[in-house]
Amino acid sequence: MPPHRHHWHDLPRAVRHEVEQHTGGIIRAESLPDGASCELALTLHTATGPVFCKGGQSDGRTAWLYRKEARANRWLPDAVPRLRWTVERDGWLLLGFEHAPGRHPRLEPGSPDLDAVADLLATLARKLTPCPPVEVQPFTERWRGLIAPELVDGDTLLHTDMTPRNFLLGDRLRLVDWSAPCRGVAWIDTAFMLVRLVRAGHSPAEAERWAARIPAFAAADHEAVTAFADALVRLWERRQRRAPAPHREPLLDAARQWHTHRLNRQPSAT
Repeated sequence: MPPHRHHWHDLPRAVRHEVEQHTGGIIRAESLPDGASCELALTLHTATGPVFCKGGQSDGRTAWLYRKEARANRWLPDAVPRLRWTVERDGWLLLGFEHAPGRHPRLEPGSPDLDAVADLLATLARKLTPCPPVEVQPFTERWRGLIAPELVDGDTLLHTDMTPRNFLLGDRLRLVDWSAPCRGVAWIDTAFMLVRLVRAGHSPAEAERWAARIPAFAAADHEAVTAFADALVRLWERRQRRAPAPHREPLLDAARQWHTHRLNRQPSAT
């Protein structure tokens, strides 16, 4: 379940005042409807332009996500909005980011947005290899017991949450919400996005042809990718059994389709 969403005027006066020390006077605070892991997500409209602010209670169950995102931000390329300030006081932890206007990309077959998504994933894999010197969890640890570690071990900083709502397409495509980064083999983010394409109506074969445009995925070991698809199905089946959610079932079905396709392919087709 997502955390309870707070609003600007729920914050203590002292916290709001400290935010304004960074932003200047706030003309209007607009709560955003999206963002499953944020207790507070706002566009703060100021005299010098909008600022995106996210965060929550500093001792809450999601506070570690905000801290992780703040640590990683300085190492990320310019396709990621810059962290401008952090405020932590009176039980609240808030992050202020460069505002990134835009819409979420469309992933269905024929969408012109697919080119930008492929280009961004290729750029991120290239620029974030080797992994910057930021403390993040190895993917081998995150998926311990699901897959042989050597199949996903690598030295690329990964995002790992390839939901379309984390992409914003304006004058260029940006990738936001780096609250779950880890270190692993460079093709993992593309594999996560491939499942989203199947969910959006692509056949697994079509989604793999798209993914092959990203050099890291095109060079991936066939057995490793197939093992990843199998592990993803088992992981999402386990989550669905423990905490059923309507949005998970179509993604699980897409992962199953992809895994079946992998099992029926010949390695030479990679």
